[in-house]
Order: sequence, then structure tokens, then C-alpha cells
Amino acid sequence: MTLKFGRRAVVAAAAVLSFANPVFAGGHQVVDSIHFLIPGGAGGGWDGTARGTGEALTNAGLVGSASFENMSGGGGGKAIGYLIENAASNHGTLMVNSTPIVIRSLTGVFPHNFRDLTLVAGTIGDYAALVVGKDSSLNSMGDLMSAYRADPSGTAIGGGSVPGGMDHLVAAMVMQAAGEDPTAVKYIPYDAGGDAMAALLSGEINALSTGFSEAVALAQAGEVKILGVTSDARVPAYDGAPTMKEQGIDTSFVNWRGFFAAPGLPSDTLAAYQDALTKMYETPEWEAVRSRNGWVNIHNNGDDFRVFLENQEKVIGDLMRQLGFL
Repeated sequence: MTLKFGRRAVVAAAAVLSFANPVFAGGHQVVDSIHFLIPGGAGGGWDGTARGTGEALTNAGLVGSASFENMSGGGGGKAIGYLIENAASNHGTLMVNSTPIVIRSLTGVFPHNFRDLTLVAGTIGDYAALVVGKDSSLNSMGDLMSAYRADPSGTAIGGGSVPGGMDHLVAAMVMQAAGEDPTAVKYIPYDAGGDAMAALLSGEINALSTGFSEAVALAQAGEVKILGVTSDARVPAYDGAPTMKEQGIDTSFVNWRGFFAAPGLPSDTLAAYQDALTKMYETPEWEAVRSRNGWVNIHNNGDDFRVFLENQEKVIGDLMRQLGFL
């Protein structure tokens, strides 16, 4: 099964900071400041995307300063609700989000969806991965599947999303592609990727479904082993990690990430945010962040972003019904 969202381009991510009026200091700076609102805890994919984007924008001189706020709760719904309810005072804020904003609105985890926000841009893609702790006896997807078939209820896979959320969905897709019942997976949810990774390292779960970029640094440090990546080919950022496909599991997936703003955002402010993000892709500062994390450049601005999200909503909804999540 192949599920891909987004299209490659020459552009990448955006942010969430306190935005003053757009300026062009020295003809270079586009935005005074951005406040990034992160709907999950530290260490997760949203956190890494917001902070990496802020790093690139400020280091490249496109944004004067960036600030960051983690607001966990409700599977991301707390931050979305806050941005909507306090829209007038948050025109300087960009909220990072990703595929879960589609999944969680479909499942009713929160009452809002992407249409309730100002769509700024889709910016990057991140592959998914299944990983185990460094001391695990599992060394391949074949080992994990053997352990699962021997003891399904004793082989827990964790993730930084709610049941039926993206990490759960990826684990189910992999199991289905491996010939197993995707609804029978013992999935343990955590509030964010950092908490889920801590559970893996403590032995609380057997394997973790997570973003590839979140796993790379720990794999490079020797803390985890990446059993399989949902890419079509090995990713240069960590080419020691095998793909699912090369291990006989025919599935691929890339999770988009991007930025949203409060409803009612003035059009000139929106244009300045989009300009800063577009220019970011052309900078060495962004390339350093992107390559370090193994992200794919995806760029969908404004109306293109809306069309992209509407299409994903249909594709994911059909898949979730097939897997029994809706």
C-alpha cells in the first residue's frame, strides 16, 4: 500500500512567532518576529519542525526573532482551539501541524478542522519509521513480525498520537502490508514523540512508530535501531536504515508538515509569512536544517495547500474506513 501526501518542490517550512509589520531591513528581512505555537510536547515532530524552521528563518536573516510555545492537550486540539478563540491577539503566531489535523477532525477528537484556520503553507515531508531500543533483540522488520506473530498481545507498538492517529495508522498500514490484521495491533498512545521515545528506551513498549527525523539523531547516537522506513529508497540522512519495501513490506508514506495562522489574518500579514517561507528554501541555513533531519521539501501555498488538504482528507478517510478506524 502506498500513501503519499505532497509534492516535491524547491521550498520548505514555516513558523509561529510574534509578527510585527513586515519590513525589509537591508532589503532582506521579511518579518520582524514570529511566535511558533506547537500543539505537542518537546521532542516530537511538530516541535522539531517549528524549531528547525525558526532556526533557519532567523539564521538566514529573513525573520528578526522567533519564539516557541509548546501547548499539549487534546491530541493537538487545545492549541487549535486556543488559536481560534484568541484569533485577534494572535496575528503574530504560526501554528505547526501535519497529517493529524486531518485524521483527528475525521475521528472527532476535536471539533475543528483546517478550514477553521488561515492556511499559510505546507512546507516539508517526513517519512515514518518503526524503531526499537539499542538493546532490543529485534534487528529487522522480519524479527518484529516474527515476535508479533508469536505473541500479538505481548508485542506493544507505541506512538506519539492518539489511538487512530497517524502513528497508529502507520503501524496498522505496515501490519496490513505484512499480511496481518491491521486492527489487531496493540497500540500504546503517548502525548508526544518525546514521551513515546522515552517509553521505548525504558522498555515500556517493544517498538515505536514515529517520524524518521525524530529517530535519526537517536540512531546516530546509538540509542535506537531503525528497523524500517516508509520511503521508496533509503534516505541519505541515515542510509543505514532499510526501507519497508526492501524487506518485503510493500508500503510507503510521507507525512506533510506545515503552518497555519489564526482565522481572519490580514492578507498582507499572510503574504509576508508566505514570502519568508518561500525565500527560506533558497538559503543554505534551511538546507542545513532540512538535510540534518532527513526532510523532503514540499511546498503548497495558500489555495494549493487547501486543495492538497481536501484531497488528503478524502484519501485518509477512505483508508481509515477500510482499516476500521471510522
